[in-house]
Amino acid sequence: MRKLILLSIFIPLAASSYAQRAYFITGSNFSRFNLNSSIPMSTPLQSGTGSNYEMGLSKDIKPKKLSYSFGVNLNEYNALAGNFANSYSWNTKFLGVNNSFEYSANLFGSLRMIFQGGLNLSTMVYGKQVINGAYFNLVNQKEFAGLNFTPHAHIGLSVPFSVPFQEVGFLSLGYGINKSSFPMNLSEEKLSITTSQIRFGIHFNIN
Repeated sequence: MRKLILLSIFIPLAASSYAQRAYFITGSNFSRFNLNSSIPMSTPLQSGTGSNYEMGLSKDIKPKKLSYSFGVNLNEYNALAGNFANSYSWNTKFLGVNNSFEYSANLFGSLRMIFQGGLNLSTMVYGKQVINGAYFNLVNQKEFAGLNFTPHAHIGLSVPFSVPFQEVGFLSLGYGINKSSFPMNLSEEKLSITTSQIRFGIHFNIN
């Protein structure tokens, strides 16, 4: 499974040797776990916060307003639950690869709007559940089994930055939403994760 992710990393990077931009994006995740079980939880799940990081390459394709991006990312998906008697928390980290297409449109001046859609494939590299102070490992739990499939959509704004006589790249700020699922989970309990993201990026021209 992890060999599949490594292969997915290598092939697009090799194919993108003429990419026009390198980028780094970071931000915050606001995640809600949706657990479908025959035995419902006695306390409702609440959204948890985490971080997201991504670095990769982007290449313009025809028309020039359209581009393809490939990146490697780390996402934290966390959740909380509890009452006066019991408390629960889930803390997870997923390492993955992201493929996406972006369309940009001029607003006014040098300000542009970016629309992005794509698919992220990831696998859990860290997972802990805390129940009333006791820690349990989630990495081998059936609910998180196999690859995490995460289609996503983002919208944002970008503005160029430059040094004297040369445009270096652009800065971006955006909001996105995605929903993770685990199709390889064959247990009766089904889990999905709905996440809102706020992301800040810096993009460098390398052509």
